[in-house]
Amino acid sequence: MDGLQFAKEPAPFVITIFGATGDLTRKKLVPALFSLFLKGNASQFKVIGFARRPWTKETFQTEALSMLSGGHYAHIPEGQKKAFLEKLDYVSSTFDDEAGYAKLAELVKPWEGKLFYLSTPPDDYPTIIHHLGRVGLNKTDRGWVRVIVEKPFGRDLATAKELNEVLSTQFEENQIYRIDHYLGKETVQNILVLRFGNGIFEPLWNSRYIDNIQITVAESIGVGTRGNYYEKSGTLRDMVQNHIFQLMTLLLMEPPNDLQPDTVRSEKVKVLKSLRPITYKDIKKYTVRGQYAAGVTQGTPVRGYLEEDGVARDSKTETFVALQVHVDTWRWEGVPIFIRTGKGLGRKVSEVAVTFKQPPLQVFRNQATEGGQNQLILHIQPEEGFTFHINAKIPGYTTQVRPVNMDFAYGDAFGDATPEAYERLILDALVGDSTLYTRRDEIEASWTFITRILQGWALDPDPLPQYRAGSSGPEEAKALTASIDQKWRKL
Repeated sequence: MDGLQFAKEPAPFVITIFGATGDLTRKKLVPALFSLFLKGNASQFKVIGFARRPWTKETFQTEALSMLSGGHYAHIPEGQKKAFLEKLDYVSSTFDDEAGYAKLAELVKPWEGKLFYLSTPPDDYPTIIHHLGRVGLNKTDRGWVRVIVEKPFGRDLATAKELNEVLSTQFEENQIYRIDHYLGKETVQNILVLRFGNGIFEPLWNSRYIDNIQITVAESIGVGTRGNYYEKSGTLRDMVQNHIFQLMTLLLMEPPNDLQPDTVRSEKVKVLKSLRPITYKDIKKYTVRGQYAAGVTQGTPVRGYLEEDGVARDSKTETFVALQVHVDTWRWEGVPIFIRTGKGLGRKVSEVAVTFKQPPLQVFRNQATEGGQNQLILHIQPEEGFTFHINAKIPGYTTQVRPVNMDFAYGDAFGDATPEAYERLILDALVGDSTLYTRRDEIEASWTFITRILQGWALDPDPLPQYRAGSSGPEEAKALTASIDQKWRKL
């Protein structure tokens, strides 16, 4: 996705993290910046934390050191850590205090590149955007200025449009980077290479040869301490509108003419605009939702969703979603795409399964001990790679056929550990590569489809199906794939 750009090192920059005392900074952002520093992708830079807590520069540096201690950081020389920590600064301020932004303006003034990262609750976005504009931190007269916006990006089409309008009052579209960390995963990035860089797959990537596609993003844990957040979100908003639709558009898009960011993103938008709407009358036919009940996942007892802290006892918020969607294009007409995602399931796994049609004449039907359609499985997590299921003859004097696997794993093939998603995405924003970020029209096209489903669900009086934690989801989900005589893949 980098075109001819094989090495990336941004010009001198300053990155300001709004909400720097939160979990995202601790678990992802500081480690990602430290990794870029160690690898030499970032040398001349400054990191400024901006948050309400009464920290100082020294406090932020001490906290950052704790983020980089233990585990795989243990072998890194203290001198390298110290050199990184010296690049950290901090502004203690509420998000609506203009004095804090005036202080920030003085700190970032000397730097050629300015990146603002909104790692805060979405309710704070308009306030931060407004004040950045008030003090002129959106101006590009002395270098570049960009802003990264975390998800959730709206709750429906109306709120997404409203947030886009807020952003557009202070920033141009080419300055806005709407992040989805799923696009930073190596296997997700490899989808386009797999499709368009290999002559074996692209001729087969259409309704003539593909029977159906399954996209699964399963989590074994429940909502934990995020009950209050989940009540406002639910699985459809939290996973399908962003992560899963990103996977789907890369799988289904037409070949781009080149690898320029807007060329790739325009093809993704076309997929979303080609989705066949699921209206109220189709809700029961093409969607299934559910809530996990008490159970055991991977040996750990899990409370039911309605028993979790912060969850209303009569909640109708879904923790599981299964969809059958159709893309009305020449390439994909007649190919169902099955989507399944949820919490409290039997295993944590993210994968895509592309199932090919049977040969026109099945001459080995009577010789197959197990048989099966050819499948290409893209493993996204926990392992990264792909598996190709083909049928082969069992050694011996008779012709007996069974499926075998051809496997590729990133770790085995390339040795080095793959970069963390945030590491890759932050670097892309620093060099101005927006390929892996979501454009305004893409956000609004995805919300157009999702909002229709949400409106249909709101009119549905039936209670949500319950499924035992540790299972593969509600029984009702089986009907979606059974409609074409298929089954969900085992988790």
